[in-house]
Amino acid sequence: MDDKTIQQVKQRYGIVGNYEGLNRCIDIAIQVAPTDLSVLIYGENGVGKEVLPRVIHDNSTRKHNKYFAINCGSLPEGTIDSELFGHKKGSFTGALDDREGYFGVANKGTLFLDEVGELPLATQARLLRVLETGEYIRVGESEVRKTDVRIVAATNVNMQKAIREGRFREDLYYRLNTIPISIPPLRERGRDIELLFRKFAYDISEKYHIEPVRLTEDARVLLLKYKWPGNIRQLRNLVDQISIISKEREITPEILKSYEVTDDSMGETGLVLHGQNREVHGQSQHSYEQERDMLFQLLSSIGKEVKDLKELVHNNMEHLHPAPQENYRIVEEDMPEIDASVQYAHQPVIRQSQPYVVNGQRYPSQNENYANHNIQEVDIEPIDEAPMSNRELMRKNIIETLKRNNGNRKKTASELDISERTLYRKIKEYGLEI
Repeated sequence: MDDKTIQQVKQRYGIVGNYEGLNRCIDIAIQVAPTDLSVLIYGENGVGKEVLPRVIHDNSTRKHNKYFAINCGSLPEGTIDSELFGHKKGSFTGALDDREGYFGVANKGTLFLDEVGELPLATQARLLRVLETGEYIRVGESEVRKTDVRIVAATNVNMQKAIREGRFREDLYYRLNTIPISIPPLRERGRDIELLFRKFAYDISEKYHIEPVRLTEDARVLLLKYKWPGNIRQLRNLVDQISIISKEREITPEILKSYEVTDDSMGETGLVLHGQNREVHGQSQHSYEQERDMLFQLLSSIGKEVKDLKELVHNNMEHLHPAPQENYRIVEEDMPEIDASVQYAHQPVIRQSQPYVVNGQRYPSQNENYANHNIQEVDIEPIDEAPMSNRELMRKNIIETLKRNNGNRKKTASELDISERTLYRKIKEYGLEI
């Protein structure tokens, strides 16, 4: 597809950005629109999955017929079949009249099933039949009805994992996934973040007749480093808040940080945390294997730092309290220094009240006044040579991170790069009362 057509689609639907992955999504949507193939759109929450189904419908042969967008996760499980397929009067409590469901009303049109992964298994079986045969039965009756509906679905869950866990039918997945489209998350779109910020700032300034906010160079860099877990929806909310609440029109990193926009490119231990999530059809998926790998990296880094600290303290103690065991002899104050490389057949007994010289270095006796030789006494704290277990290291790290964030579990989980659920479980497991 040529760039001119893609730009026209962006202008018509208010799509902002020049990221190559985004352009590819629009290109696929335009190409598949004239067909009747099912499309499954993948993407995290807030990436704008609801735009492409409209693009597909408006560029298809069904564009003059009805289009319905249905959030499957918001439909009550007890009435979801009635909403989709309709019901007969008296078929259940509250069914006061006959009703056509979305599949009946949208005949010859397009249905967008958002959050399709949230459908119950019984409804999935009925949906599969509609997709394969175009037939369905309303709740409370036995008459088979026909419909001709184009299905475009979207999800933010790992469908393969849902299939393995028995939460989604494999046959329905392959029926929906004829044409997959993966929308990239905001954190991968680079300069598009800045373009979206400017657009949202201009939109709200026009709406409320206020001066638009603008970013300093440091603030722009911070925006690009932030992970944006809520994607475009989170960015729009941030711009709205800053535009209304902030008295400053020039936004600095300090202002962004007050709205919890932080540099997420590095963790506290210097471990790179970007790219730790696996990609499944373009969507970031969290797993306990990732948490385990991250914890092993963290513990390995801590262990190395402890080892280096022990070596540093050991070297300092040897320098302050040397104890040579060979190649030396007792010297008096007026005796010449000796070469320690010379071997002696007999080694005299050392008297602690006398100084000695080794390889040109003079060492004082133990009862000599250290102050006269410009030596300061140093207190060395004893070091526990027993290594801490992984469990103890993890417990200590959680306690320190919680204290650093004043008990804020959300910030602590983010800093440790684990889920709040895992953090809560660890707090209970370790018996922490913070």
